[in-house]
Amino acid sequence: MRVLVSGASIAGPVLAYWLSRYGYAVTVVERAPALRKTGGHPVDLFRPAMEISERMGVLPRIEELATGTNRLVVTREGAAGPVAIDLTRVFSAASDRHVEIMRDDLSEIYYDAARDDVEYVFGDWITAISPAGEVTFEKGAPRRFDLVIGADGLHSGVRRLVFGDDVRHTHLAGAYISVLSVPKELATDGEMRMHMGIRREAAVYGARHLTDARAGFLFRSDRDLDYDHRDVRRQEQLLRQTFAGMHPDVDRWLDELERTPAFYFDSITQLRLDSWSQGRVTLVGDAGYCPGPAVGGSTSLAVLGAYVLAGELAAAGGDHERAYPAYEQEMGELVRRSRAFARGVARTLIPTSALGARALVAGARLLSALPTPVGRAIAKANNKGLRLHDSMRVKDYPPGV
Repeated sequence: MRVLVSGASIAGPVLAYWLSRYGYAVTVVERAPALRKTGGHPVDLFRPAMEISERMGVLPRIEELATGTNRLVVTREGAAGPVAIDLTRVFSAASDRHVEIMRDDLSEIYYDAARDDVEYVFGDWITAISPAGEVTFEKGAPRRFDLVIGADGLHSGVRRLVFGDDVRHTHLAGAYISVLSVPKELATDGEMRMHMGIRREAAVYGARHLTDARAGFLFRSDRDLDYDHRDVRRQEQLLRQTFAGMHPDVDRWLDELERTPAFYFDSITQLRLDSWSQGRVTLVGDAGYCPGPAVGGSTSLAVLGAYVLAGELAAAGGDHERAYPAYEQEMGELVRRSRAFARGVARTLIPTSALGARALVAGARLLSALPTPVGRAIAKANNKGLRLHDSMRVKDYPPGV
C-alpha cells in the first residue's frame, strides 16, 4: 500500500517511521528544498513522546542533544531585581520524563530514523488530490497513492485543499510568538534570561551543543495583526514596534534582526476541526489539531498522533474507513483537553497586568522551591493542568515487519 505524507518536520517523519515498520511504501513530500536546519526554537517532549522515541531507538540521541536549560532568571519591568527559578523542579512537577530539545534537532533525529526506508521528495508540494488518490504536484509528475496524510503544520496546504478556507477552523489566541538566532555570547548555556512586561516578554537562551543562541518573544495584541506568514520584513517591523524601549538587553537582541540567519514569527493559533479525515485523506499533528504553538504541548501531541495513526492503520490492515475513525476516537478527548489547557496557558503566560506578572513569577518560584516529590504530588492532583501531557496513553499496536 502506497502512502503519501506531506511535511517533514516532526509528525511526518515519525509517521513515516512507523508506517514503514508496518510494511507500507511511504513517500514524504516537503516544500522546503532540504531538511529544515534554520535555527528553530526549543520544544518539549513529555513522557508519552519520550516512550515512543524510545521504541524508535532514538531516545539516546534526543537526550544527547537536549538544551540543558535548567535555570530561568526573570526581570519584571518595574521590579527591584531579577528572580531565579529552578526549571528542573518545574518540569519534574509537570512530567515524570521530560526533555527540551531544539525543534530542528528533533526533526533531523526523526528523519534519520527511517530515511533509508522512506522516499523523501524535497522542494515540491501537493496542488490537488482526487477522491481516487490521484495527486498532482507543483513540480513533479502526478502519482497515485492509496492514502494521503497531511503532516504539514499549522499552515497546512493539504488541509486547505481538502477542508477549504482556514477561517472556519482557526481561532487566534490574541498572542504572537517570534524566535531569532543571535550570537552565542548573548546567552549563558543552561540559563534562560527573561524580561517580562505587561502584554509582552522576551528571553534569550542557548544550548550547550549550538554555535549560536536564540532570542524568543511573546506578546499580546487586541487586534489580529495584518501580515502574511511569508512576509518576513513585515513580521520584523511588527516585532520592533512591539518591543521598542523594553530594555537595553531586548534592544540588543532586536538589533540581530538585521543579520540573523534564522527568523520565525507566527500567531498563537488553535485549530478546531470536528473531524480530521475525509475520504483517503487525514491530518496529523499541527495540521489537524494544533492546540497552539508554545502553549499546548503540540510537539508531544504530534508525536503521539503520528504513532496512533500508523498503529490504527496497521490494526485495520490498511482499511482507512476503519482506521481513520479509530484514530480520531483515540486522539479526540486528548485533543479537546489540550485545547482547553492551551487557552488557559495563553491567558496566563503573557500577563495583562502588573499583578498578573507578579503572580506568574511568584507561582513559578514557589513550584521551584518545593521539594520535587511535593511539587509532583500537587501537580498530579489535576491531570487537566500541568500533568495533562503525562496523562496521554501510549497504546500497544501489532509489531511491525
